[in-house]
Amino acid sequence: MHTPDHWRRLALPLALAGLTAIAACSKDGAGTSADSTAPESQNAPAEERQISAANDAGANTTAEPTLSDADKAEVAEIARDLHKHIAVLASDQFEGRAPATKGEELTVNYLADEFKKLGLKPGAVDADGNPSWFQEVPVVEMQIESTPMEIRGEGFEKSLQPLTDMVAFTQRQTPQSQLKDSPLVFVGYGIVAPENNWNDYAGLDMQGKTAVILVNDPGYATQDNNLFNGNAMTYYGRWSYKFEEAARQGAAGAIIVHETGAAGYPWEVVSGSWSGAQISLESEDKNADRVAVESWITSDAAKSLFTAAGLDLAKEMDAAKQQGFQPKPLNLTASVDLKSEVRTSNSRNVIAKIEGTTHPDEAIIYTAHWDHLGVNDHAEGQDHIFNGAVDNATGTAGLLAMAHQVAKMEEAPQRSLLFVAVTAEESGLLGSKYYAANPVVPLENTVAGINFDAMGVLGPMRDVIVVGYGNSELEKMLEDVASTQGRYLAPEDHPERGYFYRSDHFSLAKKGVPMLYFSSGTDSFEHGRDWAKKKADVYTADHYHKPGDEYDPEWNLEGAALDLALGLDIGLALANSRDWPNWYKGNEFRAIRDKSADSRN
Repeated sequence: MHTPDHWRRLALPLALAGLTAIAACSKDGAGTSADSTAPESQNAPAEERQISAANDAGANTTAEPTLSDADKAEVAEIARDLHKHIAVLASDQFEGRAPATKGEELTVNYLADEFKKLGLKPGAVDADGNPSWFQEVPVVEMQIESTPMEIRGEGFEKSLQPLTDMVAFTQRQTPQSQLKDSPLVFVGYGIVAPENNWNDYAGLDMQGKTAVILVNDPGYATQDNNLFNGNAMTYYGRWSYKFEEAARQGAAGAIIVHETGAAGYPWEVVSGSWSGAQISLESEDKNADRVAVESWITSDAAKSLFTAAGLDLAKEMDAAKQQGFQPKPLNLTASVDLKSEVRTSNSRNVIAKIEGTTHPDEAIIYTAHWDHLGVNDHAEGQDHIFNGAVDNATGTAGLLAMAHQVAKMEEAPQRSLLFVAVTAEESGLLGSKYYAANPVVPLENTVAGINFDAMGVLGPMRDVIVVGYGNSELEKMLEDVASTQGRYLAPEDHPERGYFYRSDHFSLAKKGVPMLYFSSGTDSFEHGRDWAKKKADVYTADHYHKPGDEYDPEWNLEGAALDLALGLDIGLALANSRDWPNWYKGNEFRAIRDKSADSRN
């Protein structure tokens, strides 16, 4: 673990043994691994890599985590810290921690006060250049009211009701936005991917029209490992990409057809997430380049529309997953009016640092989002507070718990450590996106980062789930330190859900910073895999993005504590080395990282 002397006994073995591949490949340029490649298995299709990893892990039968008495005491202390902070952050008093609300004020001030108590330094600067705990993030809050969506065609009229059949919103920062008799065009998965010889908009002029789009991507739909990334979702499968691409095509609107399996969450998550106040980064052009209306509809609503168009939705979905798909006009129009109360304000990232003793201008970054969905009067039942205890009071509390452990060290690490609690993740990774564009340590000098989001509350697990498994050299470090706990690495159970694109590490990864996102899995030391899987499924179905995500003092947070210890082990090892980990060769972010090598000479 990370007792005051821990980094001394951890950093050297890792630097010389666990990171042999990194160190050996640091000869080209300023410590970057220019010639480093993934293990041979990384060249196999994604599904084969996952099966291989799972099989390799199957031999592990450790009855409990392998910890010394001192390590057990440390894990227990981290767990106590987590309980203390989660109970506060997820309390009704904090009103669901929505950005630009009373909940934000309470949250960011609580975090700053706790970091200050631990003896950390402010990591940002204010408008006058003075040290500050807060990085101001200019945002626009819009409370959007939607009329029903009126669908019309020859001999057909149907009103899709807000929340029940559809949700409609807009990224345009204006008081009104609408679709007026906009022709509907089915564009399959709404993907333009030249590297895959795929263009769902081929030959279309989308001006004034609304794209009807399937969620996820053809790889998931076909389970073909050679198509996109097989079962694992690519960025092309994310809703954010689909709305962005529709805008690039000049569409007036975009409608995504919800499917629980393909999306990775039930309809209630969609209706709960998009029916309250919507937050976006302030834009000079007020996001005029976005489509006028972004929307989701239920699969039942979609079936009725396709039937009215003389089409079978199931057959059209099957056609859409084939190479050479041809988009189809539905001969239906959509009309909907949106009215928005637009309010401009500043939200805040909270940034604390432990300054390095030798290389303070180089940093390892820990991220977690402090925000959740706030209060939503449209929520079913009497409880309208989305407390976000698991998502993500756990990760936010984890930043404080890790900072506590490092603050106890007799000597600070050689490189700086940054603890960044970001805002507006739930609105599209906005806080981390803003940080990535305005970093307090230049991204080329940011050694690596680790993100914590929705941590485990079911106790210690044998498996450590790597989200986006097979991406970077950081995974080797994680494997080494996990083995000291008697644990093993495994790929995520549901790569089709696209979790790699759904949390804040992605904002920095897109800029080239090697980022690691992992969590406890479902192989419980105490109760076994079936028990943990069932518990995880209950959370997704009944609590995720719902008022039921509330703190429970009976949670066993020792598993989360073990994960935080792994994160600290990796960060401290890097902080006391001259290593610059990289993405594996062939990764989409590798070229960006390599281009920054000269700046580290």
